[in-house]
Amino acid sequence: MIPYRDQPEKRRRTTPYVMLTIVALNVLVFLYELSLGAGVENFIAALGVIPYDVTTGTHVGAASVVPPYLTILTSMFIHAGLLHIAGNMLFLWVFGDNVEDLLGHFTFLVLYLVCGIGAALAQIAADPFSQVPSIGASGAIAGVLAAYMLLFPRATVDTLVVFLPLRIPALLLIGFWIVWQLFSGLASLGVPTAQTSGVAYWAHVGGFVVGLLITLVLRAVGLGARRPPRMWGGDGSSL
Repeated sequence: MIPYRDQPEKRRRTTPYVMLTIVALNVLVFLYELSLGAGVENFIAALGVIPYDVTTGTHVGAASVVPPYLTILTSMFIHAGLLHIAGNMLFLWVFGDNVEDLLGHFTFLVLYLVCGIGAALAQIAADPFSQVPSIGASGAIAGVLAAYMLLFPRATVDTLVVFLPLRIPALLLIGFWIVWQLFSGLASLGVPTAQTSGVAYWAHVGGFVVGLLITLVLRAVGLGARRPPRMWGGDGSSL
């Protein structure tokens, strides 16, 4: 299922500057990766988060200009290929704008970064001595999906299923995604490479859980509860 447009019950009313900036930064970094040719492997090893490096405070891969703990942040803007970044940015584009609108620009940025950090820590906890770099924005975006699920429970999403357009509940799409990540993560426990097929499943689960917790707290204090003005009258006329 490939989502391409959401239909939330609360309509977006502000420009999602933070979401657009995050997308732009990821694209720029990916273009830089393409320019490196064979050197991209050293780039990933230096700025991707390697659990062993973080837990021991040393670098087992390429020499890095940042200390191991800072790779938790730098890794969020690095992707392994075109499909990797395209999938991540598509989900962020579809779901991120309305979350940013409802929470506000600064709160959305904090949510995104904290979920990304939580995702990296979850992957490190799952395999603290792995020497495989974890990269990508998937964990942070998982947190955005969790926030969307709580803030827009009645939203629907236009998706492509085998090139057939279909509108489904956002809860169904996001719920299926996280259940798949959870089962995949459980299946990877005890396997020598905990990042099965190079996918950091526990990072996805960790980011999602952090996103849920943050959004629940924000709702408890009143953030994310405001609704934008109605855009359409009952007869379909604009207001």
